[in-house]
Amino acid sequence: MHRKRFLLTTIASMVAVLITKGQAVALQVTKGFKVVAGGTRNGEHFTMKGVTANTLDLKIGSADTDGGMAVFEQIGQSPNGGPPLHIHPAQDEFFHVLEGAYRFRVGDEHFAAAVGDTIFLPRAVPHAFIQLSEHARMLVTYQPAGDMEAFFRETAAWTAPPSKDEVARVFAAHGMQVVGPPLAVE
Repeated sequence: MHRKRFLLTTIASMVAVLITKGQAVALQVTKGFKVVAGGTRNGEHFTMKGVTANTLDLKIGSADTDGGMAVFEQIGQSPNGGPPLHIHPAQDEFFHVLEGAYRFRVGDEHFAAAVGDTIFLPRAVPHAFIQLSEHARMLVTYQPAGDMEAFFRETAAWTAPPSKDEVARVFAAHGMQVVGPPLAVE
């Protein structure tokens, strides 16, 4: 009986401390879901215009994970293309290649990535990738989710190729920093 009371008191104290510090207690997602092949969690296909012509389909959103992560399927439609060298100061990122071939830069290292490979990009480390094959596809995960859904929504709304300044502005508006050019074909 004393152990039960101790545990309840400890939990109640932790909740009280969080509340008094103005912090929210994260809610646990308790219901699973399925996103069918070719489908998206929210019905949107983010088709990029400008930096790449890739399509990103949301599979698990920030609303599903209380901001803990976001997962996209990226359909690569940009042979020899990719984003500029950039930093996510507050997010880890990983890519799992499902189809095609890529090359990644992570800090000063370069990695070839083929079907089945996974590349981890730690937060605050400059990184970029280039699609090397005609067709390609990856799962892309951001942890925490950050503002990536809004970023892809905004870049998909571009109607013309953006200037370098516009690219840098939009990256910055969504928690990222452009620090160099895209990777080039070797």
